[in-house]
Amino acid sequence: MENRIAILGDGSWATAIVKMLTDNQHHVNWHIRIKEDIDYMLKTKRNPNYLSSVELHLNRIQFFDSIEETIKDCDTVILVIPSAFIVQSFANLPKDSFNGKFIVSAVKGIVPDFYLTPLEYVKDAFNLNDKQFGVISGPSHAEEIALERLTYLTSSSEVAEKAEYLARLFKTSYTKTTTSDDIYGTEYAAIMKNIMAVASGIAHGLGYGDNFHAVLISNAIREIKQFVDVVHPITRDIKNSVYLGDLLVTAYSSFSRNRTFGNMIGKGYSVKSAQLEMNMIAEGYYAVKGIYEINKRYQIELPITQTVYHILYEKISPRIEMSLLSDKLD
Repeated sequence: MENRIAILGDGSWATAIVKMLTDNQHHVNWHIRIKEDIDYMLKTKRNPNYLSSVELHLNRIQFFDSIEETIKDCDTVILVIPSAFIVQSFANLPKDSFNGKFIVSAVKGIVPDFYLTPLEYVKDAFNLNDKQFGVISGPSHAEEIALERLTYLTSSSEVAEKAEYLARLFKTSYTKTTTSDDIYGTEYAAIMKNIMAVASGIAHGLGYGDNFHAVLISNAIREIKQFVDVVHPITRDIKNSVYLGDLLVTAYSSFSRNRTFGNMIGKGYSVKSAQLEMNMIAEGYYAVKGIYEINKRYQIELPITQTVYHILYEKISPRIEMSLLSDKLD
């Protein structure tokens, strides 16, 4: 009998992942935090809060409101919990909960206070090793997967067979998949592109045009490369879609919540008011503090990251900071 795949997270990206897996005939255990949401899904076949246009294959889904029960009989666990909630979500799990399981991160953020990627945090908290890990990366927006628009995904693992297994899980009529061995590079690149998307949104909110954005994103991919090459030095081609493509779609798309968040900041919203109005997690907010703190060890020149940090955490005027940044770009 096929072992189920556990999905931890109930937002739009988790819903898109469940759609891809169940469209591909796989059975999943899905952790939903709120019991009333489970009841709603069982009645309507739809997530009440995210991607409500997606009709769920209930015959291939078993719902749980306990993480421990969700993962118990699964050998693959896909993390889609926003990074800000990972610590509290896993706080009461036994230390052997993930033993022998393949842990896949679909989270694109830094774990606050610990300043670790999701996989780095899980590795330390549960005493795991890198060969148990995988990453699923874009360029992809959940909203386009819901519409079954052609999407490309990269499946990463240091174990080639696991990367291939992950790629097979997600290959559908509307998704094409490729593989990589760069788990931490793809994780960090996915985190940093959210920071760059916030910067892009701020610039748009301030009225900067396409010419400036082209220069901003050209510098952004160089900044991402400089960081990941130091933090996880392996051979990689930063022009591959998992790096450059993911940056482009997040920096330019109207579906990008990080760009939307940045746009609101550029238009004069406070961080708090922008977060409340969006009612969704913009991972770039937490990511920029994490990368800023991590970079204190490495001292890499990251002008875009520093600019976004100054605006979001030091409350310096977006107009002043973007003007100063413009003098550092080429």
